[in-house]
Amino acid sequence: MFVFTFHKNSLRRAATMGVCLACLVGTVAGVNYIAGQSVAASAPSGLVISGTQDIGEFFHEYGVELDMSTAGVDSVKIPKRWDDSFLAFNTVVNQSGMSLEGYKGKTVEKWTALCPGQSAGEEKTYGVMLVYENQAIGAYLLTQPGGEVTGLSAPQGEMDEKDAAAENAEAASVVPQEGSWPTE
Repeated sequence: MFVFTFHKNSLRRAATMGVCLACLVGTVAGVNYIAGQSVAASAPSGLVISGTQDIGEFFHEYGVELDMSTAGVDSVKIPKRWDDSFLAFNTVVNQSGMSLEGYKGKTVEKWTALCPGQSAGEEKTYGVMLVYENQAIGAYLLTQPGGEVTGLSAPQGEMDEKDAAAENAEAASVVPQEGSWPTE
């Protein structure tokens, strides 16, 4: 068995070091929690992008087919300070259920691929996805040469569920109550 003897000064030093260590651990944990919240809150959960196939599947959920043989990637920087035009752009990105709010000042990958079904003649439409550390953070449609940016509406699965719920509600309001049925 070991016996430790502490003097007053040794106890004070040990207590001070313990308090400092606890404060340091708490601060690091708090900063990680807050930083994780701001980034994770703006990205849909579980949407990891590891290649062009994942991007094609994402746009397919929104009813947009991409020609992945035309896919390309560039690095772009999201500005730290947003003017009115970039706020409007983020509003368009919000339509896809994402936000660029937590990525100000970050350099992200910008993936683009042609949407043959929405392109006509000289006017080409591209599906664009912004990716940060293999997480999708933004998606939209870009029409060239005009430069028009269009948001993505709800995914097909969600729209089908909403449409089915609306039809069920309509059907329920049309069907008479059981007590009002003829008894003959």
